[in-house]
Amino acid sequence: MKGLTKQRVMVTGGAGFLGSHLCDRLIQQGHDVLCVDNFYTGTKDNILHLTDEPRFELMRHDVTFPLYVEVDRIFNLACPASPIHYQYDPVQTTKTSVHGAINMLGLAKRLRARILQASTSEVYGDPTVHPQREDYWGHVNPTGFRACYDEGKRCAETLFFDYRRQHNLSIKVARIFNTYGPRMHPQDGRVVSNFIMQALRNKDITVYGDGMQTRAFCYADDLVEGLLRLMDTGDVFTGPVNLGNPAELPVIDLAKRVIDLTGSASQLVHQPLPEDDPMQRCPDISLAQRALDWEPRVDLDAGLRNTIRYFDQLLSANDPRVLAAVA
Repeated sequence: MKGLTKQRVMVTGGAGFLGSHLCDRLIQQGHDVLCVDNFYTGTKDNILHLTDEPRFELMRHDVTFPLYVEVDRIFNLACPASPIHYQYDPVQTTKTSVHGAINMLGLAKRLRARILQASTSEVYGDPTVHPQREDYWGHVNPTGFRACYDEGKRCAETLFFDYRRQHNLSIKVARIFNTYGPRMHPQDGRVVSNFIMQALRNKDITVYGDGMQTRAFCYADDLVEGLLRLMDTGDVFTGPVNLGNPAELPVIDLAKRVIDLTGSASQLVHQPLPEDDPMQRCPDISLAQRALDWEPRVDLDAGLRNTIRYFDQLLSANDPRVLAAVA
């Protein structure tokens, strides 16, 4: 949030992967930051370096319950975002998206605060349109294993736009595509973390299907920059807007790149595709380029090296999250 006077900013899910990077940037910009997290998937380790910062405050709280604080801006990032985590307790996942949105929107309405929803590319489901533009309504299985997350996030978007129409609330909606970087959870089940963890331990790398399903990987720093620019836009622009990397890559090519960058002796092994796993996922970011003057800057190899270094440090330190992942 460049060029603005100091704001009181709340980040729900602030101890998570993306949330902690967002807290870093907000502190760097001179804002007072309230980090709210229930530590279901987030961890204090992600924000430990901020705890002595006088402009940073940490609150343990579950957004499915109302929260009464005084802030100027709200970034709503609270929700488990990987299939392993959001399918563990699917009812709670839906509650986090829906009840969490209702509670945070209610708070924003009372405070007349601007609020940003971290939505997801999963609202497009297994897309029949490629690449995905914001005017595509999606192809989602409403009763499948991923529906708790997909439909929860779709409902949250509905709530955000109804609050704007009914209460003239200042809202922003970002649809986040695959993002990676340091502070990813080693047990999140995503391809980047899976491949790196397996490669660093010289274990077989698991590729689902033939590996030709494509993903587009955006580095965390680039994604956070997009969120900040979206929050800074005027009330005329609400989104939804895609934030992600349009450079598409087959999953099997990512696995081979990770092996090369780690110097691993890992071999590729193939397993059946999970249910409702999309074959193609790639954003059309032309709207973000026009409205936010934003596009990814970090090269994939550079971002992977940073992420590999992070996981290697966790392994070297016998971090409990890593030990649980390899048990």
